[in-house]
Order: sequence, then C-alpha cells, then structure tokens
Amino acid sequence: MTNIKKVWFITGAGRGMGIEFVKAALATGYQVVATGRSTDRVAKVLGDDENLLIVKLDVTDSTDAEAAVKSAVDRFGRIDVLVNNAGNFYGGFFEELTSQQIERQINTNLYGPMNVTRAVLPVMRKARSGHIISISSLAGLAGFEYNAAYCTSKFGLEGFMESLHQDVAPYGIKTTIVEPGFFRTELLEPESTFLAEPSIDDYAERNAQYQAFWKEKNGKQEGDPVKLAKALITIASQEEPPTRWIAGADAIAGAERKVAELQQQINAYRDLSTSLDYEDA
Repeated sequence: MTNIKKVWFITGAGRGMGIEFVKAALATGYQVVATGRSTDRVAKVLGDDENLLIVKLDVTDSTDAEAAVKSAVDRFGRIDVLVNNAGNFYGGFFEELTSQQIERQINTNLYGPMNVTRAVLPVMRKARSGHIISISSLAGLAGFEYNAAYCTSKFGLEGFMESLHQDVAPYGIKTTIVEPGFFRTELLEPESTFLAEPSIDDYAERNAQYQAFWKEKNGKQEGDPVKLAKALITIASQEEPPTRWIAGADAIAGAERKVAELQQQINAYRDLSTSLDYEDA
C-alpha cells in the first residue's frame, strides 16, 4: 500500500467531527469519500479537492449506502477505511421518550452504521484488507441518566462491532470502536439534538436541570475535535489498530470507573456466581 493512496469513506461529513476527519485525511494525502444527507452542505464546508468525492448518503437508507459505495469504488477503485461517524442525540428520561424517538435514535446510530458496513464489506473482503471504524461514545460503555435512547443505540453499536471484528478478521479486515468523551462538535446543536417533551411531574425538577445542562455544555465541551481527527489518523495508520480506543481524558476517567464497578460487582458475588454448575459437571 506504500505507493497507493488510502481511500477513506466517512459518513456524516458535513457536520462536527466528520468535517475534521475529512480534513485530516486529505491533509495526510489520502483520497476521501465524504458523505452526508445534503451534498450541498458537505461541499460548502469542505470545498473542492482532487482527492475528494462528495456523495449523498442517508445512513438509514440501505439503498443510499449501496449507491454511495458504488460511487466510491467507481471513482477510486477501493475503500480502505470506513468511518461510521454519522449520528444524533435524543435526550430524555425513558418514560418521556416516545417509541418513535427511540426508534429514530436506533435507526441513525445503530442501523445506520450497519447499513453502510454491509455495503462496504464486499469491497474489503475482496481486497482482503480494510479497517472499519465506528464512532461510539463513553455512553456505549456506561449508562447515564437522561440518556436511555442514546446509550441503547451506542451499546448496540459496540456489540455489533465486537462481534463483527470476529466475523471479518480472517479476511484481513480490522475494526476499531472509538469512545469519545465530550468534544466541541455540533452534536448538541438543535439540528442534531432532540430532547423529550417533559410530560411527567415526577421528572420535572430533573428535567429542568438536564435541559439547562445540555444547553450550557454546548460549545464548552473539553475535547478538541481537530486533535481527535489527527489522533484517529494515527490509530488507523497502525499495523494492528486497537479494537477499542477511548478518546479524551474524561472518557478515560469514565471507563476506569466502569472497570472498577464491574470488578467490584464480580468480587461481591463471585462465590454465588461460581456455585451454579451441576454437581457432576
């Protein structure tokens, strides 16, 4: 691959992290397929570059995914790195989230990456190489109050990716789950964030606190998406990339809390848990 430009296929390229991922890949000398629901928006934020192909893609539409992958292969002949980045955020207490909101959350954050990955895999399998990167979240590792829909979608994404890793490893295809903490992107902007309508008195006080929190957090997240994009290039350049990469000091702290909690719960019930075999086993 030393004399061949790697081809990156990036979803959600018109907003937030996606923009920085595209810029970092182009700056490294790669060819990039930048996708989004609005090609006009993607073109406006990314401009023109001989190594850039902009393609329409609504990740919730499997037909769109197949067409976008065909366009990528027609132009560049290959796809080396897929970055499943497109996503949104539905916040709210579970009882107040509608089933339609939860469905939309899962359609974008879980079925979306599945649709695109399904379309890309035949290309990578034929080449016996490739790297599938899915942008998850610390919320894919630990559950959080007011995040039932979002955590459900990201936990599902992580289960999918961990299993996929074992499915495709024999064909030289690598996988990486990226778990960012808070990064200063457009995820919390009104176009990407949807909050449940308060409807239950018991949640009223906490609802007010959380709605204020998300508004206050927007634009003040600790993480720098430009640094994240450059780090992702480093991760993807490794001969053996990590299957899970925790991105950000806040994400590391949250992951360490989760590890400690799991270990404590294992230890607390170890004797009971290990006493459940048949006596003759």
